[in-house]
This record gives sequence, structure tokens and C-alpha cells, in this order.
Amino acid sequence: MAQGFGQDVQRQSARVSQLKRKLDGSEDADLIMMNILEVFREIEYVPDPGNYYTFVYIPKTPDIQYDEHPLVAVTEVQRWGFRGFNYHWGMMRNYTWQEVAGALHLVRQNEIDYLRSLPFGKIRTK
Repeated sequence: MAQGFGQDVQRQSARVSQLKRKLDGSEDADLIMMNILEVFREIEYVPDPGNYYTFVYIPKTPDIQYDEHPLVAVTEVQRWGFRGFNYHWGMMRNYTWQEVAGALHLVRQNEIDYLRSLPFGKIRTK
């Protein structure tokens, strides 16, 4: 098994292996997210329920607490956006289309545990 920052994954993907080579554990949340976005290039603009995604989220509502780098398991898609379980918050959250900056980066089932082990969540107050 390959060693690297974060937990080891038995059947890791090539993308996880590539990301592990880029990270040494000294990176902040922004640099980790930048590396994830560089490696996880498979993107979608409308998520599929049951899939995992990470993306950049910038809310427009003032005085709201949010995760700028969510890692979510999408549970439903609506006209206004989508709902999913945010692993950084440990709870369900809503995401509106207008506040997703760019695309959703698909995370495969065999990659989710490794991404969950990385400290790239960025909880902020706007």
C-alpha cells in the first residue's frame, strides 16, 4: 500500500495515488483543495443523487456560516439546487446553483474515504 498524507485506501484509484504524491501534510485547506481540483478533473454541472462531489461554494446570504470546500454525498436534486450530506459539517446541507463556483468534481466510491481524511473543509462566516 502506498504511504502518504491521510489514511491508506486498500483499492485506491490512480487519482488518490496522484493526490497522495502531491501532499505532505503541511498544506492548508486552500492548498489541499487546489490540489484536489487539479487531480479530480471529472466534472459535472448537475449532480446525480447517490454520488459524491467536492466543489467551491460561495454563498450570497450575509451572516451565514458555510463550508467553502464542501465534500458531499448528494441525496436529491431540485430546481433551486441540491441537497446532500456534508462530511465536514456532519449534517445535511442545501446548495443553490448560483452559489456553486464552477463545476462539481466527482469523487468515486473508492476515493471518498481518503478525501474524508483530508482537512480541506473551510467553515467560514460571510
